[in-house]
Amino acid sequence: MRGSVYYQTGQLTKAIFIEGAKKEDRINPEHPHYKCMASYKSMKSYRDVWNNMGNYLKEHWELKDFEKITAEHIDAYISYKIEYYPSKQYLEKIVSALGKLEDALKRFTLIHYGEERDYDFSIRQNKLHYARVQKLVADGYHNRVYQNPIQIIDNLLDDHHKVAALIQLYGGARSEGVTLIKKDQLKGMTIDPITKKEVGIIETKEKGGKIGDVMIRPYVYEWLEEYFQYNERFKINYQAYADYIRQICLRLSIKPHGSHGFRWTFAQNRVRTYQDHGYSYEQALQGVSWEMKHFRASITEHYLGG
Repeated sequence: MRGSVYYQTGQLTKAIFIEGAKKEDRINPEHPHYKCMASYKSMKSYRDVWNNMGNYLKEHWELKDFEKITAEHIDAYISYKIEYYPSKQYLEKIVSALGKLEDALKRFTLIHYGEERDYDFSIRQNKLHYARVQKLVADGYHNRVYQNPIQIIDNLLDDHHKVAALIQLYGGARSEGVTLIKKDQLKGMTIDPITKKEVGIIETKEKGGKIGDVMIRPYVYEWLEEYFQYNERFKINYQAYADYIRQICLRLSIKPHGSHGFRWTFAQNRVRTYQDHGYSYEQALQGVSWEMKHFRASITEHYLGG
């Protein structure tokens, strides 16, 4: 399917939304309206999720065709959302919306090609169950800071995972900023305006398409420079990365907070760094917010328990 994300979700909406369709028909496998939608409000809510996922896949998977979405993409997208500790209700809405996307793709291909193509997004239910059991959905404020993050990172066996974790810990990057890094994202060495120490710069594109610089320790930057002498891109599987972090934490009797825990740790440490160098608390909040690709200073307080 060609066109923008919004055009494609519009076409899928047309395939599955039937105004006035009766409930008894929508649950009847023998009726043409089986699994269709009739609520404007629900359809809009689900389409918002489709749009969000479409933009995510376009930015991080370079996938622009909804017809090519597979279970692997569904897995990756839900993992990406879990990274931010969504509420139980929000994650359930995402899972439901992706189930309806499966139905929409089947109806769309049947209408346009005369045959219903095989889509199976049932992995979404496994991801929801996993998030519930592992308590990865939000139920109020929890401090996600690691008290000894280096201990965790030192125990990661894969060098790629170590580098990703160090970038999150010292640069505050989100997971999507470290699971795929290309050579042209390395922007050289500079001086940290707060500490006046030398740092390496990586340009990342993260949540919502926000582009900005991430400052990392020189030795991490040098590792990447050497790596890119022989490789075109640095890429890791997010789920494997998250699973290894969890395994290490459990083995070390540390409460696991996922890779996002490194970002939380960065936020608290960086606020202290600002203050240690003469900045007020309010200035520190705003500065760290910008570094983490937010806008409002109040967002940083979330990482501090405020």
